[in-house]
Amino acid sequence: MTTAAVLEPPRTSPAAPGNVLTGTGTLIRFILRRERIKLPAWLLGMAALLSFFIPAISEVTATEEQRQDVRRIMEGAVGAVFGPGYGRDDITAERYVVGVYGLFFFVLAALMSILLVARHTRAEEQDGRAELVRSNVVGRHAPLTAVLSVAVGANVVLALLLGGVLITRDLDGGQGLLFGASVGAVGLVFAGLAALTVQVTEYSRTATGLAGAMFGVAWAVRAAGDMISDYGSALSWFSPLAWSNQTRAYVDGRWWPLLLSVGLAVAAMALGYALSARRDVGAGLIAARPGVPSAAPWLRSPLSAAFRLQRASLLWWTVALSVFGFMFGALGDQVADPADMSEGRVEMFGGSVDTLLDGYLGVITLFTAVLAGMMVVLGVQAVRSEETKGRAGPVLATAASRWSWFGSYLAVISLGLVGLLLVAGLATGVGTAVSVGDGSYIWDVAAAHLAHTPGVLVLLGIAAVLFGVLPRAIGATWVVVGLSLFVGLFGTLTDLPAWLRNLSPMEPAGQPPLDSISWSASIALLLVTGALVAAGLAAFRRRDLDGA
Repeated sequence: MTTAAVLEPPRTSPAAPGNVLTGTGTLIRFILRRERIKLPAWLLGMAALLSFFIPAISEVTATEEQRQDVRRIMEGAVGAVFGPGYGRDDITAERYVVGVYGLFFFVLAALMSILLVARHTRAEEQDGRAELVRSNVVGRHAPLTAVLSVAVGANVVLALLLGGVLITRDLDGGQGLLFGASVGAVGLVFAGLAALTVQVTEYSRTATGLAGAMFGVAWAVRAAGDMISDYGSALSWFSPLAWSNQTRAYVDGRWWPLLLSVGLAVAAMALGYALSARRDVGAGLIAARPGVPSAAPWLRSPLSAAFRLQRASLLWWTVALSVFGFMFGALGDQVADPADMSEGRVEMFGGSVDTLLDGYLGVITLFTAVLAGMMVVLGVQAVRSEETKGRAGPVLATAASRWSWFGSYLAVISLGLVGLLLVAGLATGVGTAVSVGDGSYIWDVAAAHLAHTPGVLVLLGIAAVLFGVLPRAIGATWVVVGLSLFVGLFGTLTDLPAWLRNLSPMEPAGQPPLDSISWSASIALLLVTGALVAAGLAAFRRRDLDGA
């Protein structure tokens, strides 16, 4: 037998229709093995979040005055941001959780599904592993079928977990399962849409971004439809998020709207299968734009190269958060109207009628800063991707040092963060100024956004030191991001202990413009960031490269 014959991979017959799913079971086990930490973390994290919400919401809906305050949140344009507000005429804790906080679970279920599908389809092709797998006895549609099977199973388990949490809180079990199923249905829909977007482009980040943009469009259509008319309008029904809202769990629960979600998910998956058969492995339906024969003259340093690779992400994050800020700033006059304002809402937004608007803007500013922290962590993970895919090695083989290469990325992300918070702050300030007719809010809100820069930079420092010491553990930074988000939005509501709140790097800044900017806290956070970044750079110099 010749050497060539020994090295030749086993062959399968691509023409036989019966073997297009060959190897699906093996690939499912392989995916579950690789997802043994991430997937349970997603599922148990969402179940834990719901278990936190129920007792916390019960505390703020205990009296009639509190229920009136909650009812006001679910009405008008503000309520339409979260959902149509079914059951607000006779509000209960479970109705408030489903009607307002249900949106958070929709977002998390969609993200879980999108990332799962992209990670085991397009990312596998982009890294070359899919071609290696397909060289064995594996059918053409087996990889897509395997990951969709896991996605379907994950969303079914999620539905059961959320329903189980509500049952353990002595709430109606059937309605609890209906809410869980409505969240799982959103996950199924966006698993199907992700299966579609991964066929379009050659890059996993682009495919993920397209699916995320679809979620944004679905939310915008649903919100616009709910603003047109109480409890939604005909326009709302063009959004898959509205179909889950229309189940009306804990009001007059109905299951049939979920048939629309299942139908869309099946149709998207079927189209994904059809499109996958019309392209080559590793290619997209839309061909990548060919690069120029030689690099531009300005791309001659690690700093300029880092900017080139990060600029698209920085741009889109800035645009998205600016739109978000302007929209919520424009709602300031409705949220902070002192008319019929309960004592609970006054306490939530600063403890005085005179500080209602500043308190509301402080919450929005903090939320924007945490979202900017997500951009920072993703930026460091992109640097890690450059290393693992072997692109860092050739660069570092030149005169570029490790300090300059990694430090350039950190500098670009840091400067991009400052620009993002400034632009988003100005957009939020403009929206607020238009809403309340006070132009001074433009600069006050912009300064409030910038006040959170040191806290977000601490997240960058944590990711940087993990990149240098234990690069496989960069994902642990997401725990700090999640804690910061939870503490910022629900810390007061859930009465978290002070020691736990202090673990958030956003906590020292407070909630400007309600709180004055603490320069001592900002300086301390910057010193912590500097120490973490220096440690990360020093550790990176001493370890081996992955994928070199």
